[in-house]
Amino acid sequence: MAFDEAYYRRYYHDPRTAVTSRAEMRDRATLIAACVRYLGLPVVRILDAGCGVGLMRAPLRRLLPRAQYTGLEASEYLCRRYGWQHGTLQTLDAAERYELVVCYDVLQYLDTRAARQAIAKLTAVCRGALYFGVLTSGDWRSNCDQSRTDRVPGLRSAAWYRRELARGFRPLGCGMWLRRGAPVTLWDLDGPAR
Repeated sequence: MAFDEAYYRRYYHDPRTAVTSRAEMRDRATLIAACVRYLGLPVVRILDAGCGVGLMRAPLRRLLPRAQYTGLEASEYLCRRYGWQHGTLQTLDAAERYELVVCYDVLQYLDTRAARQAIAKLTAVCRGALYFGVLTSGDWRSNCDQSRTDRVPGLRSAAWYRRELARGFRPLGCGMWLRRGAPVTLWDLDGPAR
């Protein structure tokens, strides 16, 4: 798939065909920031892996003003236009650590092997909370507006992602995951049943 100017014009800039809106992404950023504040997780560094056109950048910076934001993007077009760091999760330097990692609508474009590598890298670079969202095979069948969503071959199930993420993270709900061993207290009813 070509993540070029035409792709972003269709799926992000044209209101008739856009898959999301600034308001939706602002609300998503509000949810993420509220969760890390509730957990008492001080966020110094944010990684937005696959940041796209950067719709969460401004709200996250406003809501978490002490945090440094890094946008990582595979699209050379977007890196030139917005100044993002060019790269992928698979090539990301694992020496870098972030208290908050956002990975939204990225892994469905990767084959299974690359998706596993990307999740392993998310686990390596995240030392706090992960916000993770992805189009699943169930979402394609039942939830998304297929006229506004690009058809991706080989979509995986939600169960597959939950199983892979559970190796390094504990689910909190609403797309939020807590890195195992993160320095926060998680009350019994804030996480899944054990």
